[in-house]
Amino acid sequence: MNELKVLGKERVGAFEFTGIEGGFGGDKKAMLVKDIAAIHDRPVKAINQAIERQINRFKNGIDILDLKVENFAVTLSDLGFNQGQINASKHIYLLSERGYAKLLKILEDDKAWDIYDELVDNYFNMRQAVKTDNKALVADKRLTIMEENAKTRKANLLYKIAMATESQSSAQSMLALAAKELTGEMTIPVMKRKEYSATEVGEKLGISAQKVGKIANQLGIKAEQPGQNRFGRWANSKSRYSDKEVAQWLYSEDGLSAIRKGMIK
Repeated sequence: MNELKVLGKERVGAFEFTGIEGGFGGDKKAMLVKDIAAIHDRPVKAINQAIERQINRFKNGIDILDLKVENFAVTLSDLGFNQGQINASKHIYLLSERGYAKLLKILEDDKAWDIYDELVDNYFNMRQAVKTDNKALVADKRLTIMEENAKTRKANLLYKIAMATESQSSAQSMLALAAKELTGEMTIPVMKRKEYSATEVGEKLGISAQKVGKIANQLGIKAEQPGQNRFGRWANSKSRYSDKEVAQWLYSEDGLSAIRKGMIK
């Protein structure tokens, strides 16, 4: 693993942060979570918690580094941390471009993706052009990145429309167009089957979620955990009362029909 190099203060649009190179190989750039938090106008604690809830999705040394664990020639004070911040922090995370992209999937808001586009255009992917001082390369690189980002944004918009469309055939058409933007091929993906929580089933049938669960248990339609069948599947969802994830049975259309019939018996 290569050493870290502090490039000094970087500015992209209205955002100012500590430019860092290395840690993830070659001349790859990286960003501190404390700077990402400031850019996204969120507390550092909230960003750290978002990462730690999905920490199994981040590959150490590829997506993320914990600077309180790793040893580099650059000190934390060189990166702008005072001793009080260092002592108070359990983790001080550094993310690669790939790690930052994974974080955005967790944050999942339009503002986050707009910020990411700007940082990719003007920070993560511009090192080679700057090193060679090749203005034509800079222009070509920027144009290519902007075109790819435009396709991604358009595909994302088509996906959102598809997910909000009641007609399954219309949704498939929208997803096919989204696929074409990303791959160049007009492929029609298999639609995800409709799923309902116990609360949603109860709302449709005019009974409580507890009653739905009781009927499901009486009928024996739930698969063993973890598992699935034609009546539904087990999924992890966030508890209403804590940050822990709990197992939840999601009902398919067949599961909904089974509960409806079970009410009559």
